[in-house]
Amino acid sequence: MSSIYRVLARKYRPQTFADLIGQEVLVRTLTNAFASGRIAHAFVLTGIRGIGKTTTARIIARGLNCIGPDGLGEPTTTPCGVCPNCIAIAEDRHVDVIEMDAASNTGVDNMRDLIDSVQYAPVSARYKVYIIDEVHMLSKSAFNAILKTLEEPPPHVKFIFATTEIRKIPVTIISRCQKFDLKRVEMDELSQHLVNIATKENIALPPECATLIAAAAEGSVRDSLSILDQAIAMHTDSAGAVNIATASVRDMLGLADKTQSFTLLKQLFAGKTDEALDAAQRLHHQGADPAALLSDLLDIVHYLTRIVVAPALLNNLHYSPAEQALAKEMAANLNVPALTRAWQILTKGADEMRHATQASATLEMILVRLGYASNLPTPNELVRSLQSNPPAASAPAARASAAPAATIASTAAVASSRADAHPFAPTSTTVMNAGNAATATALKIEPVILAEVHSFADVVKLFEERREPILATHLINDMRLVAFEAGRIEVKPIAHMNADVPARINRRLAEWTGDKWNLVFNTNAEGEPSIREQRTHAAKQQRDYAFAHPKVQAVLEVFPDAKLVDFIPSKH
Repeated sequence: MSSIYRVLARKYRPQTFADLIGQEVLVRTLTNAFASGRIAHAFVLTGIRGIGKTTTARIIARGLNCIGPDGLGEPTTTPCGVCPNCIAIAEDRHVDVIEMDAASNTGVDNMRDLIDSVQYAPVSARYKVYIIDEVHMLSKSAFNAILKTLEEPPPHVKFIFATTEIRKIPVTIISRCQKFDLKRVEMDELSQHLVNIATKENIALPPECATLIAAAAEGSVRDSLSILDQAIAMHTDSAGAVNIATASVRDMLGLADKTQSFTLLKQLFAGKTDEALDAAQRLHHQGADPAALLSDLLDIVHYLTRIVVAPALLNNLHYSPAEQALAKEMAANLNVPALTRAWQILTKGADEMRHATQASATLEMILVRLGYASNLPTPNELVRSLQSNPPAASAPAARASAAPAATIASTAAVASSRADAHPFAPTSTTVMNAGNAATATALKIEPVILAEVHSFADVVKLFEERREPILATHLINDMRLVAFEAGRIEVKPIAHMNADVPARINRRLAEWTGDKWNLVFNTNAEGEPSIREQRTHAAKQQRDYAFAHPKVQAVLEVFPDAKLVDFIPSKH
């Protein structure tokens, strides 16, 4: 009868700190603490799933209780693995090392049982160690119950908490522990780790496959080993031989060939949306997951941006020579504004994809958006075109055409920068490509209608009409007017506001009026009542006048038990 198979994640679980990969800070800190005898009474280990939190907790428990082969050893970061304590802890059967899953033991009663047992000395070990996994799942009352014990534990007790949600743990608990953030393992280190394990299993794992698996695991060691297990099972023939192929691993993970993703993105940057959609459809039929393909495009845009900004980074990431050649060719024809716009569109698309019911259709709409955006000018190109080809004056735009060219260019720059932040927000500027190369690009600019502002009330009305509710609320509720003149507004703030509020108001006023404005705070002046206070006072006067009106009083005389509740002002 064949022996029971152990999955790789369990078979190659680290047994000492030397076996941990990618956690140098934790290993160095604990090694120094053990060597100097400055061992904390409680630890919090945090990080993503499968990064080694529980494994590290068990290694700490073994190190605390290892007595060495001769039975005379002290706490160490290199447990011997052969003493009774090491063996029992490794086999999860040591009576003094208590593991508890907080997800299924969330209540205060569970904590009280634990607190009661803390008072008793360990049976056979040096320390009684409590390992609480997913500690963030404990209830508030459970945290409160353990707080005092955690602050002043008996000398023979150590606590080790593990969590993926450190923000859900009360700060009163964290402040009484040493906290270690287990970081994601870097892709090159994780891929090499997979190759080493495959070698121990007498399996040839191509480096490209190891990189694909490491990328899919997103820094999680356990996830990477689970995927490797799956890849081995997929590529094992009837005779037991294993031959792992890159293409089939890519299919297993639902990934597209990166060179095809490069080509698809190249078509989009060239405005060949129809070809890009055909390519995306072919990849979908080949088994590529739409979300994974979108993630690939984001990764490539990031890679291209790094190359444009710092060309030396071309060879620093994990891409094949063919992919690097494609990236170099594409980067030579791209600039940062175009890449930033593509990143924004794809990032927004990734958020849409998470909530999509039809992933394939959602991907196609994102690609259409990106292909369309490739034909739009960048803000700098638009401003340069406006400066060199100012629009002709028209009757509805008399005021706009009379404004200095610099003002028009400035207004266009503001509108363009907003369009760059939201590539498909409607703007009043369209670009029409001429039919042949000999004809220059023509710009069609709709009239710019600038607002007129003569008072603070005009400013408030403008922000209400232009649908800027947050800034309008600040102007109405949180400011008292001290002084007003063209281009300058002095107010007294009467409530807390973000520091960027004046700049945002100045920017919007400049955009809408074509003039420079400066909103300043004066905390020493008294100022007029705020707009809200004025409106409230006016409404009260109207109410008092209405309630005192002879006709209303006549009604009250007829109905003496009636009460006046409110009134609605006439619109006429």
